[in-house]
Amino acid sequence: MKKTSGKRLQRIFNTVLILVVMALAARVSTRYSAEYDWTYGNRNTLSSASQQQLAQMPDDIRFLVFDYPGSNARREIEAYVARYQRVKANVRLDFIDPGAEPVKARDYGITQPGEAVLEYQGRHESLSQMSEQAISTVLQRLADATERYVLFLQGHGERGLEAVVGKTQYDLSQLKESLTEKGLKVLALNLVSTPKIPENASALVIATPTQTLLDSEIERIKEYVESGGNLMWLADPDYPAGMETIQTLLGVRWLEGSVIFANYQKVGARSPVEFFATSYPPNAVTQSFRNLTSFPLSRAIEFDTPKTPKAAGWTYVPVVQTGDDAWLESGKLDGEVTFSAEKGDILGPVTIGLTMTRDVAATETQAKRVQRVALFGDGDFMSDLMLQRHGNKQLATILLQWISSRDAQIAIDVPKAPDVSLNLPPWAFWLYGAGFTVIIPLLLLAFGVGRWLIRRRQ
Repeated sequence: MKKTSGKRLQRIFNTVLILVVMALAARVSTRYSAEYDWTYGNRNTLSSASQQQLAQMPDDIRFLVFDYPGSNARREIEAYVARYQRVKANVRLDFIDPGAEPVKARDYGITQPGEAVLEYQGRHESLSQMSEQAISTVLQRLADATERYVLFLQGHGERGLEAVVGKTQYDLSQLKESLTEKGLKVLALNLVSTPKIPENASALVIATPTQTLLDSEIERIKEYVESGGNLMWLADPDYPAGMETIQTLLGVRWLEGSVIFANYQKVGARSPVEFFATSYPPNAVTQSFRNLTSFPLSRAIEFDTPKTPKAAGWTYVPVVQTGDDAWLESGKLDGEVTFSAEKGDILGPVTIGLTMTRDVAATETQAKRVQRVALFGDGDFMSDLMLQRHGNKQLATILLQWISSRDAQIAIDVPKAPDVSLNLPPWAFWLYGAGFTVIIPLLLLAFGVGRWLIRRRQ
């Protein structure tokens, strides 16, 4: 009897002890937390570069995701943002219903459900994708509070910067708005009233003037480029002559004529002069850009050839190039156009967009840096009429940020697991299917029947 009572007391004591341990463990879990990443290369943990970037941003960081309630993507987004919240406590994630708050969605430039925006110190930028590389790159741009001025040359029939009722849709008011959202200061510059390009200019943009510049203005631009200023030059096929000095300085040549695309109907273009770019040469500007872009009327750029003037120190990298079936039509576009080498047509591939870089030596006021130039034989793709089509807005914005030296990329190296896929022969698939659906259930049934027979005999 005493032995039975002792066992009962021991069981009660063990139960109480287990409950106490469980209660203490629960209490400790509310005060302390521990997480371990056992994935290959710690792929679910932010890299040291991203953690360093977060440490340099003391204020609140907000992820704004515009999506409808009940979306299947919410849980995945929460898990991804949690990586940043584990490193930085004041990282917030807010889901906003675009249907319930359409004004806010419009203010942030949201065009479809599921888009995300990063916000820091009153500045915001949309996320192209939910990846560490994309997020850390945007964070780095948002952390840069340096005022960067992008000056658009005016006074010669260039594309305007302001939206005016009844004005042509080929102006750049929407592009200005997009650049302003990214923290760039966009201003107009008239070299007659302001005979010197300000020293604090991050970039100068020449957006397809329709009138010839004065010699004094061309000289100011030449001095600006020679001193290491960044430049974007847009030139349509009907661009007026008069800036050969700048072409010589850059070592390029605008070719006369319009680019023609023989297979325009197959790709859905409306005319043979409209080009859809679906892929891009390796370039710092388009390294993470994969979207389709549309160029309604283009001319070609020649560079680094015996016909182009020699310019020391420049490195040329195409941004947009045509295929082999395109050509530069030197004649008029009246009626049906066909390639004719005898008339001076140039067979593709031809270059429509080009970036140039060269090192600029340090001075008393500036450190050593890289000078940047971008040339495009089509200014229409940035216009209000074309900016919202396909990936034009994204490409235009990336180009202007690159020209303004706002593209600094964090080197994010997320190791990939060596074996993330399992490739089995057909017989193995059959064996696994039969094993789980037939063999294993039969074995369990046989085991159960066997145990039942054994107990029945006892």
